[in-house]
Amino acid sequence: MGMDVDYGAAAAVRLAEGVPLREALDAGDPAAWIALDAGVRSDCWDTERYVWLTPAWERTEGGRAVKDALLSGRPLTEARLALGLCHREGRVREAALSRAVGLPGLLPLLVVRCSDWAAPVRETARRRLAETLDAEGAVRVMPVILRVGRRDRGDFVTVLATELLRAAPPETLAPLYTAPARGIRRYAYRLAVDEGFLSPAELARAAARDSDPVVQSLCADSALSAVADLDAAYDDVLEPLLSARGPRARAAGVTALRRAGRTERAVGFLGD
Repeated sequence: MGMDVDYGAAAAVRLAEGVPLREALDAGDPAAWIALDAGVRSDCWDTERYVWLTPAWERTEGGRAVKDALLSGRPLTEARLALGLCHREGRVREAALSRAVGLPGLLPLLVVRCSDWAAPVRETARRRLAETLDAEGAVRVMPVILRVGRRDRGDFVTVLATELLRAAPPETLAPLYTAPARGIRRYAYRLAVDEGFLSPAELARAAARDSDPVVQSLCADSALSAVADLDAAYDDVLEPLLSARGPRARAAGVTALRRAGRTERAVGFLGD
């Protein structure tokens, strides 16, 4: 099933029925959180009576208790608290935010609420996220952060995460360099280049290893621009680039040889 509003609506029903959060949806896919957020508020059209019905999860026994529990202060499971964070009523979403703090499983939804259309909810979410998010947490939910960052009012989360990662030890970014999504790898390497987190040799190896042409060019060009003596850097920087499978990385190495007047050494690397 695709990660659309129907997926989110079905996940919402599972959550209302008591299915744990990590079993009710694919928590590793940022699209699943976006779909859940929309699905929780998705009305249903009754084709027999020709009327709009409240979302299906709200008509379950567990779902009916979510709103009252949040507004009265009664305890809720993590799964049903997730429903509150996406609720169609702003006061319910806002009430859920304070309870979500300290629950790592709900961090993606806290990020989502930072772009909420209702200003009171949005500002509360931003305040809570700024108080609780650290660099390691930003790395864990980076797929959601970058997804939300493309929305209207979504830039807050990317700015916050970037500030945290700039101040963190360079190795904090390491998991992002090998993320499956190329957008995450691009973000991580751009930040690493801007902050000088990686040596020329590390950048050259990254250019040779990564399958994304944008990452190849970024890392190769940055590695070469940081090298003053090509001969001294041949083994650590030029060799990985010249032997890379990716054409962008290899081309950067060949271009560096040509600019240095070593055209004869570049000939053997011009296969494509």
